Amino acid sequence: MAERIRIKDIALKAGVSVGTVDRVLHKRPNVSEKVREKVEKVLKEQNYEPNMYASALAYNKSYHFCVLIPSHDQVAYWEEVEQGVKKATEVRKDFHISVSLLYYDRFDSENFLQEAEKCFDGKFDGMVIVPTTLDVTKVITDRLHSQNIPFVLLDSYMPDLRPLAFFGQDSFASGYFAARMLMLIASEEREIMLMKITKDGIVVSKQQDNREVGFRHYMKDHFPSVKIVPLELPFFGSRQKNDAIFNEFFSLHPDIHHCITLGSKAHILGEYLLRSNRRDIQIMGYDMVKKNAECLSKGSISFLIAQHAYQQGYSCIDALFKAVVLKTTVPAINYMPIELLTPENVNFYRRMQL
Repeated sequence: MAERIRIKDIALKAGVSVGTVDRVLHKRPNVSEKVREKVEKVLKEQNYEPNMYASALAYNKSYHFCVLIPSHDQVAYWEEVEQGVKKATEVRKDFHISVSLLYYDRFDSENFLQEAEKCFDGKFDGMVIVPTTLDVTKVITDRLHSQNIPFVLLDSYMPDLRPLAFFGQDSFASGYFAARMLMLIASEEREIMLMKITKDGIVVSKQQDNREVGFRHYMKDHFPSVKIVPLELPFFGSRQKNDAIFNEFFSLHPDIHHCITLGSKAHILGEYLLRSNRRDIQIMGYDMVKKNAECLSKGSISFLIAQHAYQQGYSCIDALFKAVVLKTTVPAINYMPIELLTPENVNFYRRMQL
């Protein structure tokens, strides 16, 4: 086995101190260009590969990241994201990583800014953001850029904001895929219900808007005669109110037998079908949250598209760790897989343990 080259060896060959080599390796200031070039030449000649993990541990510095995500309940998609964040923080605890989780109202731009401001009240080294509108999110990301604080976008990709990295699905491709899978079983239908959860006519996320664009694009290209009938449910609607909306809708549209929702709340319709003992409706939805999985197993939901929410949360913290602590480059765009779950394979779906 070849003997490992040490920083001490590099310093001896370059005729400089160990501290100078360390500054060059970590791209720190106070090194002249001539000395830097001399050290880098020796590093290259020796094929030196620094142990970044050992260096970071030896540095013994603490790092704090902020994670800004939408408010959620215990069954929501964001709960999975949050668990991934916590797991990544636990895995990196030896590097003195800590995380603050902040929650904002997706329908309140001022609340988004107020919650983000809490990060700036103290010192922090990086941020994970689930963006709201481009203009509002840019208020925060411009400040981050001005202070050289890296940030990762989760859920919705907005390249104009120039993030360190993005984690999430290609939402257009996801919607296109959803339409294609749905029409394998609904090719003879004349109408399909598109269920949306809204507040004052506004859909929950930009990602769902983009999925709908992909969905409608496929339908227009391949099934232009199929009518897409929207059904809006109130974001804070009660079961009684939702049931009344469903009763009225299916009374007015008795020939609709296939429904799709582009968010994680397919279980609202799935539970209604179970209570109503209706077996003539098939649903496609998103996300492997507990209530959706239960409806899938019981047959009131036919398909779910999973996107590894847990992995997304984990990977965002891991990207900041690699960039901030290890000083390494991370991939800028990280698309999650688009996976189709059915009652037959749902029990084999597992979180990706990282």
